[in-house]
Amino acid sequence: MLSLNTPGLALYSIPGVWFIAFYPSFVRFLKLSSTTGVQPRSNMACLKDNQKLDQATRDRLARMVGAHENGMENLPLWIGAVLAGYTASIPHSTLNTFAVGYVGLRLLYNFIYINQTTEAVGNLRSMTFFAGLSLPLTLLIKYANKVAATCF
Repeated sequence: MLSLNTPGLALYSIPGVWFIAFYPSFVRFLKLSSTTGVQPRSNMACLKDNQKLDQATRDRLARMVGAHENGMENLPLWIGAVLAGYTASIPHSTLNTFAVGYVGLRLLYNFIYINQTTEAVGNLRSMTFFAGLSLPLTLLIKYANKVAATCF
C-alpha cells in the first residue's frame, strides 16, 4: 500500500506535472481543430478572426495557452527540485508530501487560470501560483542546506 513514506513516490509526480501542463494545450487543440481545422501551431493566430466561437470561448482558449506555457516553464524547476531532494536524501515523507502538494496546487492553478473571468479570481490564481512555487524552492533550499552541511 502506498503512503507518504513510500520510497520513490515523488518521482511519479514528474510525469503527473507534465500531464497537468500539457492537458490544457491538448483540450485547446481538440476544440480548435473542430472549428479551424488541424493547424496546431497556427490555430491561436486564427482564433481572433474565428466567428464560429463566441468571445468567452476564445478568451478561455487563450487562457489554456497561458496555463500550458506556465506549466511547461515551471516543469524544469519541479524536476530539478525532486531530483535534488533524492540526491540529498531528504526523507521520503517530505518529498512525497511536497509532491502531493505541488500536483494539487498545479491542478488548482490550471483550473483557476482556465476558468477565471474576474480580477479577484486572477489574484487567487497568482496566490496559488506562488504557493506552488514555494514547494520546489523549499526543496532546493533543503538540498542546498544539506550540501552546505556536508562541505563545511
